[in-house]
Amino acid sequence: MTRLQLFGLAAAAVLFCVGTAQANGDKANGRTLVYTCNGCHGVPGTTNAYPQYPVPKIAGQNEQYIISALHEYKSGDRTHPTMMAQAQSLSDQEIEDIAAYLSSITPK
Repeated sequence: MTRLQLFGLAAAAVLFCVGTAQANGDKANGRTLVYTCNGCHGVPGTTNAYPQYPVPKIAGQNEQYIISALHEYKSGDRTHPTMMAQAQSLSDQEIEDIAAYLSSITPK
């Protein structure tokens, strides 16, 4: 086998392992923690009353996406005042718990 083929095989193996990684969140604790998320993300029609702007649906969202998004709000890489404040109050484990619970919900 050539070096290029070996490199390609190794790269594919790494991507497979990274793509299948699971977070270690506690769904039961996540269910308790999402009570503040429901204030905006649980509003029927997924919009906020004032100011009027779209609010994303988060039930059933990909677990790793939720984890990444919350870490980005926490670090300031994503800027939304409410989300930044919420994320900054969460520990890394709480973020994983929330993500585990939200990703387990079947969207309506």
